[in-house]
Amino acid sequence: MTPSFIRPALRPVAAAAVAAAALLCSPGAQAQYSDNLIRIGVLTDMSGPYSDMGGGGSVAAARMAVADCLQAECKGLTIDVISADHQNKADIAATKAREWLDRDKVDALADLTNSAGALAVQKVIKERGGVALYSGPATTKLTNEDCAPNGFHWMFDTYSSASGTAAALTRAGDKSWTFLTVDYAFGHSLEKEAGEVVKANGGTVLGSVRHPLNASDFSSFLLQAQSTKAQVIGLANGGQDTVNAIKAAREFGIGSGKDQKVAALLLFLTDVRAMGLPTAQGLIFSDGFYWDRDDAARQFSARFEKQYKGLKPTMVQAGVYSSVLHYLRSAAAAKTDDWKAVSQKMRELPIKDPVMLNASIRPDGRVIHDMQLYQVKKPDESKGPWDYYKLITNIPAQLAFKPLKDSTCPLVKN
Repeated sequence: MTPSFIRPALRPVAAAAVAAAALLCSPGAQAQYSDNLIRIGVLTDMSGPYSDMGGGGSVAAARMAVADCLQAECKGLTIDVISADHQNKADIAATKAREWLDRDKVDALADLTNSAGALAVQKVIKERGGVALYSGPATTKLTNEDCAPNGFHWMFDTYSSASGTAAALTRAGDKSWTFLTVDYAFGHSLEKEAGEVVKANGGTVLGSVRHPLNASDFSSFLLQAQSTKAQVIGLANGGQDTVNAIKAAREFGIGSGKDQKVAALLLFLTDVRAMGLPTAQGLIFSDGFYWDRDDAARQFSARFEKQYKGLKPTMVQAGVYSSVLHYLRSAAAAKTDDWKAVSQKMRELPIKDPVMLNASIRPDGRVIHDMQLYQVKKPDESKGPWDYYKLITNIPAQLAFKPLKDSTCPLVKN
């Protein structure tokens, strides 16, 4: 069946979708799916510093998941995808989430890039229900003190991002660190997690320099960080902020000598593309999905590329596909869109798709899976467009994320 997508205006569905909806009216089915459909809302950054890694690509990924499920477990269902820009503002994210849940009967919210916005949405779903599928935000609070039974943190977090890079460099002898940190929940969490990893591996943290989200000039911040004489300046930021910081560091020669390095604690495929290999070469970082990782990833990425502007998917966009597909499969298996039943079914069903490796959902809502430690290739090592990474090592799921025994999530204690 051809998938039915309704735009934000929620216009009437096409005849094919009406016919599909009629299938839901068969005996025993009418009461199981509210409004006779399942509605997914992609809440993301459409125009700001995180729009390349999420944005319209996340919407395209969600639609791919719907189309795939309609060909299999979701046959006979009507599924809508709507989207909105939260503008990286927590109040807008929370307001849109309430509007979607209360007025538009959205069943699941996906992507939710921006940690402050995600934490605001987590409060909303605790009050109003629904399911949140977090693949864009990074803060570990989502599966610790602010965890929810209907909130699932899908792809990466500040612990998984920091543990690979910080551990690798500290173990290699770069023992002293200072951080250049974006000044809100995500940056604070990334700095904290990386600092703990540095100390656990025998290193020291000399300080940190804070900068605003979407900063236009990093020169003064970098000079402050450089003045600490730390061996590593760790970038506790993401998206366009990371790109701008690395470009500025290269321009001023900061971190290019033997005594000091610049390390990106969170790096996306689109960041490397924006910088170019001459600027990004040598960076070491953790990632949960790379288009050239294996045959399944290459096939999925080729499909995505055809769907969205000729671009390969980022880790966030791949995570949106995986999380939405698993949610839909769970709703189909539960034969309802009731958030409590679907949340339970999500924990019962295995996660199987081209994106995730060895994935499972813990009681705290953290989806653990294998991560990989990569290094950006030199220009002469790249064999063509998008050939950016070389694998250093695989990080098993149980090691990539904070141990469950260390979780402060009340769901774990109970």
